[in-house]
Amino acid sequence: MMASMSPDGREFTPAALFRNPHLMTIVPGFWPRGRLLAGVPIESRLFTTEPHTQLLGFCHWQPHRTASQTLVLVHGLEGCSESHYMCGIAAKAYRAGFNVIRMNQRTCGGTEHLTPTLYNTGLSHDYRAIVHELANVDGLNRIWLVGYSMGGNLILKAAGEAGSSEAALAGAIAVCPNIDPPICVEALEKPRNWIYHRHFLVELKARLRRKAALFPGKWDLKDLDRTNRMSEFDHRYTAPDGGYASGADYYNRVGACHVVESITVHTLIITAQDDPFIPYSMFTVPPIQRNSRIQVIAPRHGGHCGFLQWACNGEDSFWAENRILDFLQGRM
Repeated sequence: MMASMSPDGREFTPAALFRNPHLMTIVPGFWPRGRLLAGVPIESRLFTTEPHTQLLGFCHWQPHRTASQTLVLVHGLEGCSESHYMCGIAAKAYRAGFNVIRMNQRTCGGTEHLTPTLYNTGLSHDYRAIVHELANVDGLNRIWLVGYSMGGNLILKAAGEAGSSEAALAGAIAVCPNIDPPICVEALEKPRNWIYHRHFLVELKARLRRKAALFPGKWDLKDLDRTNRMSEFDHRYTAPDGGYASGADYYNRVGACHVVESITVHTLIITAQDDPFIPYSMFTVPPIQRNSRIQVIAPRHGGHCGFLQWACNGEDSFWAENRILDFLQGRM
């Protein structure tokens, strides 16, 4: 089901300067938000999702956790549990009465030592395992998966794979998810997106070097310095590490686009029609349009996970976070 505005009619109207998608994408990361979770209780927790692999989460529990709904937050490529958007939605959701868990994907947030593998956008079973543990160990029965960018693909893929088999999964919310990786990587590697492409590639190379130091002999780094494209990095390192035959095989198999028709829980996708490397066309296809459980909010502007507005009408500057809360509170 498609929509251009939020359920309460609050359209996204950025200031004229921020109608530039690149400014909209870059500026929010420099917004001062470091104190958002000050005073909020925090507990670290390791989730074992498969043998020899643990994911680190930071839990913010309500005083009576089993009486509250729970958000499991998943960051994007080269983000972590401390990314500004993770802290932003966590603070708002906690103060609205939700339990919140800020997850680090495999190897992220200083957790390279907790798994011998790299992370990739196909590891949706990690988040299905976390939902299963929270339901069966903690007794939580209303769990929402919330993901940004790569994390959005992971949680939509998890929801589609789960279908109706996980009763505790209440729903999924994805912001600018890369649901069709071949299309997204092609867009990312276009010259106009060099700043993002270079940032991701530099960070991924540095992470691989840290991993290789911890697990000597596991990766052959002789071609790493000559790897100049994301698709090359994924072909040489991400794909074989994840058990895929090639980079193309990896991209073609891991997109949530293959399972969105199987989603049976309340689902919200927020994306921008001007996102530099998440093409809007991915969200106008029949598998999404035919699924009445999926609502898509796609304003004309917003960049990649930006959606920065002038604070007004009782709201702060982070429009997408406020729409997520509207969606959740409408289903309490």
